[in-house]
Amino acid sequence: MGITYKDAGVDVTAGYQAVKLMREHVSKTFDENVLKGIGSFGGFYSIAPFKFEEPVLVAGTDGVGTKLKIAFMLDKHDTIGQDCVAMCVNDIACQGAKPLLFLDYIATAKLEPEKIASIVKGVADGCVLAGCALIGGETAEMPGFYTKDEYDIAGFSVGIADKKRIIDGSAIKEGSVLIGVKSSGVHSNGYSLVRRLAIEEKNRLGEYVDELSMTVGEALLRPTHIYSSMMYNIATTLNIQGMAHITGGGFIENIPRMLPEGLAARVRLGSWDMDPIFPLLAKWAGTGVDELYNTFNMGIGLVVAVAGEDCDATCAAIKAGGFEPFVIGDVVKNTGKEVEFI
Repeated sequence: MGITYKDAGVDVTAGYQAVKLMREHVSKTFDENVLKGIGSFGGFYSIAPFKFEEPVLVAGTDGVGTKLKIAFMLDKHDTIGQDCVAMCVNDIACQGAKPLLFLDYIATAKLEPEKIASIVKGVADGCVLAGCALIGGETAEMPGFYTKDEYDIAGFSVGIADKKRIIDGSAIKEGSVLIGVKSSGVHSNGYSLVRRLAIEEKNRLGEYVDELSMTVGEALLRPTHIYSSMMYNIATTLNIQGMAHITGGGFIENIPRMLPEGLAARVRLGSWDMDPIFPLLAKWAGTGVDELYNTFNMGIGLVVAVAGEDCDATCAAIKAGGFEPFVIGDVVKNTGKEVEFI
């Protein structure tokens, strides 16, 4: 008898079982615009109900990065999918778009149906929070390429916006107010440093920390906030000048991405309630907290720019959307630093 695909390390029947297990999670993300269910060669989504003068599609893709290593070590896989969704939908919502659909890609050395279904449950939960449909994906079994018991996940999202309401930051002016929206912790960036501090120097994942009210591992695996539904609401009902998703590069890299040339952000340190995970990371690193602003979100996952007269209404809408806003600074002329801390 010859060598089979299964002998080479790929079990197609496990793939069929994984699809069967994930189907219930995927179907809960569907709305009336999904034209065909999971299992086809492509996903179909109608944009006919969106009666925009000039509809524009906005797309984004991202992964979760080395936060996955924490999930592997804790053997907890049901929230990491939400991180993947958040990284994509929060980005496109910064431009004033409503996320419509999402696709995921999961690659692993050995396909374990229950584990894959758990990952996809997290993706589906994230899609429900984002108000978008999970209309397809791919699960690849790649023996000899990935390390045993490990996997990678990436995602792709498409949203829609009316061209006249696209938010590109061009309306931001000197004197605009910066509103920070609280994060759920580290989110999904900076984990190469996190792992160095929390695992490689000393495995702290199982340590309970009073300030965190949970173990270090639980704090580091908290899923990324999905702001997109709230973002789309304020983008279409209020005068939002710009939005920045605080991801890799922290404050230093991401806030300037929404600012017109010649302007800078002035951020007032201490103007928000910082999650205690960040002083803890600074302590382990042997640095000041200020050293971490170019790596982590520091407790602010989203920054919104508005005119001063629109600040109160925007903060109220953010609260109504389930998130905590803080007035963290303003926009000034750029005199050499794109982000100035005071």
